[in-house]
Amino acid sequence: MAKNWKEIRKNLGSEREARIKARVRDEIARLSLNQLREARSLTQTSLAELLGIPQGGVSRLERRADMYVSTLRNYIRAMGGELKITAVFPNGAVEISQFEDVEQHGND
Repeated sequence: MAKNWKEIRKNLGSEREARIKARVRDEIARLSLNQLREARSLTQTSLAELLGIPQGGVSRLERRADMYVSTLRNYIRAMGGELKITAVFPNGAVEISQFEDVEQHGND
């Protein structure tokens, strides 16, 4: 018989539940573009309309492993987000601001 998630959680213990929550956060933080779009309840067609491109363009963009920062920024903005680029080092993380000025200054 199926059990309610709330009932299962009662028996987990706080430490195990904390580990599960951390794993869920990690998984959410590692979404591909198409998974991110789907998590935002958008179809390729609806995103294509927001971007002003054909649906096939969204499909090709989501399969690409390499793209311009401006293309990725437009994709994220169309979903209502903001692109931040961060370099992560063993002793900390640094947000790279160089790409934020691209729109204002063109392709310097």
